[in-house]
Amino acid sequence: MMISQKNIPNGYLRKVHHIAFNVQNMAASRHFYGHILGLHELTGDEIPETLIELVNAGKVANFITPDGTIIDLFAEPELLPPDPDPSKSFTRAYHLAFDIAPELFDQAVAVIRDNNLVIAYGPVSRPTGRGLYFYDPDGFMIEIRCDPH
Repeated sequence: MMISQKNIPNGYLRKVHHIAFNVQNMAASRHFYGHILGLHELTGDEIPETLIELVNAGKVANFITPDGTIIDLFAEPELLPPDPDPSKSFTRAYHLAFDIAPELFDQAVAVIRDNNLVIAYGPVSRPTGRGLYFYDPDGFMIEIRCDPH
């Protein structure tokens, strides 16, 4: 199968393989993604062989969503916040959105509030569904969203 030099044909890119974040405080980020958001952290034989040394050294942590998307955290202790005000966008990426069943949305909002996470805005209701925008420990915006009932 040869790919044209002009474009990658529709359908060739099958899914998001992984999303990687540089994080200043690995412990805080592991707690956020693993305990607060409830994502499964890869351990033992689940860790890709190429990352075992980095994971064991505390430089990388890997989480997986129920649909199989991997979120890689890379420890960068010298990482400076882009701005003390997390509402100021600092990259071309705007936010990472997680889908949740509509009947679980209010429970997720309560968890975010109970953990005293900084909420950017929301909950909001739109014709496309409901959403809540908040920040991870490094100031990256996360959204929990659901389709309309």
